[in-house]
Amino acid sequence: MRISEMNWMQVRDHALEGDTAVLPIGSTEQHAYLSLCVDAILSERVAAEAAEPIGVPVFPVINYGLTPSFVDFPGTVTLRLSTLCALVTDVLEGIVRAGFSRIVIVNGHGGNGPAHGAVLQWLDDHRGVQVKWHNWWNAPKTWAKVCEIDELASHASWMENFPWTRPAGVEMPGERKPMIDLVRYQQLDPGAKKTLIGDGNFGGSYQRSDEDVLALWKVAVEETRTIISEGWA
Repeated sequence: MRISEMNWMQVRDHALEGDTAVLPIGSTEQHAYLSLCVDAILSERVAAEAAEPIGVPVFPVINYGLTPSFVDFPGTVTLRLSTLCALVTDVLEGIVRAGFSRIVIVNGHGGNGPAHGAVLQWLDDHRGVQVKWHNWWNAPKTWAKVCEIDELASHASWMENFPWTRPAGVEMPGERKPMIDLVRYQQLDPGAKKTLIGDGNFGGSYQRSDEDVLALWKVAVEETRTIISEGWA
């Protein structure tokens, strides 16, 4: 259930009945032929679909993240690391204030990883609160399913190409792009990175059948639901 569909009294009542809540975070960045908001769309959707059957509230997604490497692509917006860390921990403060003490951060963007350190530091000042950081796309079962379908998968490839991340009227390339040199990529400035990666796909097919991607999605939702409901101290 989404917080956006609840009023404050309903949130209060849910916090009294259960102490778990979910916070999705993503980014707004280039994804080749896919939506600029892929990471936000997918983190929010996988969180909502996972949490709905078990009655856990999902807070609105944080749509912006740390993505300095893509700033030369129009539409990409990056936060400073300090801004991202402050934003995530400020939101956590509000969630705890509402009465929740077990929080799952469902992260949809690899670049947001450094903010996990800020969360660990924040926990030192919030004894008794528990926070899980869940990278939904490379969690063990989900990544195993990716490799089962097609192990050549990466940023802006088929593994992020779902019916809900495709802009209307955009035709996807049919080829399988070779993987870029990631070691070289990491050492370059944003302009040189843009030249290296071209359209933005890091490597792999741009699309696969809906049967394949929906099978992947099913695993991701189920794995996320397990993270939300199990494994608390």
